[in-house]
Amino acid sequence: MPTGDKGGSRVLLRTLRAAMASPGDGQQRLDKVVHLVASNMVAEVCSIYLKRDERTLELCATEGLRKDAVHRVRLRVGQGLVGRIADSAQPLATEDAQNTRGFRYLPETGEEIYQSFVGVPIQRLGEVMGVLVVQNRTARQYTDDEIEALEVVAMVIAEMAEAGAFLGSDGMVTGPGRRVGPILVPGTSASEGIAEGIVHLHEPRLVVFDPIAENIETERRRLADAVAAMRGDIDRLIEGGGLGAAAPHRDIFEAYRMFAYDKGWMKRLEEAVESGLSAEVAVEKVQSAVRARMERATDPYLRERLHDLDDLANRLLRYLVSNGADATEGLPENAVLVARSIGPAELMDHAGRVRAVVLEEGSLSSHAAIVARALNIPMVVQAERVIRDANPGDPIVVDGDGGRVHLRPEPSVITAFREKIDLEREARAHYRAEAGQPATSRDGVTVRLRMNAGILADLPSLKQSGAEGVGLFRTELQFMIRGRMPGREVQAALYSRVLSAAGEREVVFRTLDIGSDKVLPFMRREEEPNPALGWRAIRVALDRPLLFRMQIQSLIRGSEGRPLSVMFPMITEADEYFAARELFLAEVERLVRLGHPRPRRLRLGLMLETPSLVFAPDRLFETADFVSVGGNDLMQFFYAADRENERVRGRYDVLNFSFLDLLGQVVARCARAGTPLSFCGEAAGRPLEALALVATGFRELSMRPASIGPVRRILRAASIDETAARMSEARQGGAASARAALADWARGVDLPV
Repeated sequence: MPTGDKGGSRVLLRTLRAAMASPGDGQQRLDKVVHLVASNMVAEVCSIYLKRDERTLELCATEGLRKDAVHRVRLRVGQGLVGRIADSAQPLATEDAQNTRGFRYLPETGEEIYQSFVGVPIQRLGEVMGVLVVQNRTARQYTDDEIEALEVVAMVIAEMAEAGAFLGSDGMVTGPGRRVGPILVPGTSASEGIAEGIVHLHEPRLVVFDPIAENIETERRRLADAVAAMRGDIDRLIEGGGLGAAAPHRDIFEAYRMFAYDKGWMKRLEEAVESGLSAEVAVEKVQSAVRARMERATDPYLRERLHDLDDLANRLLRYLVSNGADATEGLPENAVLVARSIGPAELMDHAGRVRAVVLEEGSLSSHAAIVARALNIPMVVQAERVIRDANPGDPIVVDGDGGRVHLRPEPSVITAFREKIDLEREARAHYRAEAGQPATSRDGVTVRLRMNAGILADLPSLKQSGAEGVGLFRTELQFMIRGRMPGREVQAALYSRVLSAAGEREVVFRTLDIGSDKVLPFMRREEEPNPALGWRAIRVALDRPLLFRMQIQSLIRGSEGRPLSVMFPMITEADEYFAARELFLAEVERLVRLGHPRPRRLRLGLMLETPSLVFAPDRLFETADFVSVGGNDLMQFFYAADRENERVRGRYDVLNFSFLDLLGQVVARCARAGTPLSFCGEAAGRPLEALALVATGFRELSMRPASIGPVRRILRAASIDETAARMSEARQGGAASARAALADWARGVDLPV
């Protein structure tokens, strides 16, 4: 059949080009499209359904069905075969439509006489705009070539719609108009901080007015030149743009570069051009297919890499349309970037030019979020439908601390946040002045404040915050951002650079804490009903001793004879710690025999993250060189409340006396064994909770660098004996939690909470 090969597909596209160039309004163009597709596909029916709104599809043109059904027939997304295609963003073909799951009979169309059905989504980069359908009376199996040809046509229809080819017809979905009035958009904090500015909609998708190739060879050349220029740009960014061998984000951008040089991606782009598409539309077609496939992936790592691939496609489009023009051109000084997603390179392009970033997608572990935290750019992710609600130039306040976005805020909201920004500016000046001071309370209790880190870029915060060391260095981040296992040399080099950056301050490396929500791209994902309680952390390490030994060897080699502190995550019973410790000590002796220097001082500790370990044998606490309470997981398991589940995470309180009693038992057991103890987690970084933890007996806290100043300030202003007395009074008065009593007392004595 005519569209069964690339030559036939090109013929159809050229015919469409001529039809679109002829006089007529939007409806007439839609009618020409369905007529031409039906003729070329040798089909009795071709129909175009377009979205009227997010959940409604409308029949906008047809060849073969009843004409009076046009603009009268509507379907919900997910309803019928057409609705299924719109919902899944996937093609659907059947030779027996009436008996296919989801079929819905629409008597007003007269389609009951048609047996065969094939439909494809009309979409641009994952955004479904409608559905293109072909039907035949007889039972017919549509070939892969025919379906691919329809997808090419659907892509062209999407481009034409974006370029305004169908404007003026009743069938074209109209925009929602300019939004007015204040809107609060909830999200998730990915990088803390507060910023005020104006909305800059980051819309890298470019309108392509001529989606069909006039000359295939010319388009091939354009594509090859753009890819080469883009790759050169990325190479220069990595090698010459401050991302040398020791740069903190280099690993992220090396993974990004790997995608840019992927041969499979390039082959698919070339095949799309060969089908008759312009180079720009070829890029969007391939990326739409990648997005549809990866959005269905259960692996969170794969879903996060989709943002990198989107970023590459957008970058390539800029080279094709504007020869790689600066993406930040015309960006106002107080811009807040609002986007569906963004990749790390795109964010680096905007570094120093934007005040904050708001994303509809994204997560805390995305490459962009890691870079945002390293660059101190406030970021809120998972801000649903913010693009729909935002207008370019709208005033916006981004609350990166609370994970909220205020669009077109009321004057009172702006005033409140400006006051908060001013107060935080004053507070930061105070924190800097106190950075070299010990966290000693008014009654003489001194607490060591240390910071958490995960990439080399975090280490400058040691000096800025006045932290006394790194209480937790998350080693898994360097594994999660790579496409393959980093070798011993790569790992050892990183650990060496971290120790060098820390100078005389201690760094506690946590061995790989993977599993649950942290998945390595090069390890086969284990499907589990409850990953948080499954095969993770030390369980993976002990079950995969080669992986564990490689990291141990890298840590020892990276120490280069300097002091080395390491802790094992998620220890749930004593034998796990003893097995890990024995393996580590054996590797030390083996490497010493091979000529590597022995760490000058070796401390091997554990993270206490489950209630079971509170009741472990005395020998565990006597043997461990230190214990670090992992407060986030410990509270999650103590309350049986998933800390990633917004419906339950806020219902339970770290200052509940039952939880404080559990912590008190840990303090007592470590005190009897003479084992150093610290608390690591979100609660350590909140001033009121930190005060209560110190009153419970903790003398070392590890937290985000930004929290060290506020915590030091309240500890220096408070009396720990008075804090404990207020907590005791609340307990004796029958309160379930110390929070209310502590908050009232702190406010009454003007403590900086």
